[in-house]
Amino acid sequence: MSNYTAEHARKGIDAPLPEIATWPNQFSNYEITIVIPEFTSVCPLTGLPDFGTITIRYVPREKCLELKSLKEYILAYRNLGIFYENAVNRILQDVARSCEPETMTVVGEFTPRGGIHSKCEVRYEKSTGQ
Repeated sequence: MSNYTAEHARKGIDAPLPEIATWPNQFSNYEITIVIPEFTSVCPLTGLPDFGTITIRYVPREKCLELKSLKEYILAYRNLGIFYENAVNRILQDVARSCEPETMTVVGEFTPRGGIHSKCEVRYEKSTGQ
């Protein structure tokens, strides 16, 4: 029997986080990869920390992500109770909303717990909005 509730599952999804700034893109037809090796969030049930690496790959259109504000956004997860599967999906939604890329992929690779390594990957395409 699981101790996780629907409330745990939704925790952190709507939490206020810092805005992600952008700057005007000057070129076309290239991909940007950002690797964040020290991502931390907190399990919404146990309060124990989750550690991982977040990789954001995107093809910019009119805007590029400003890295200082992205760092502040990512650091806000440090004390946020959220499942890391939800964190990866939320990061994609928030970052794609801020820079409106052609395509974007966010990958979360999390340190093993109990011998299990988890990797979550979500994608956005301008044509589908997902």
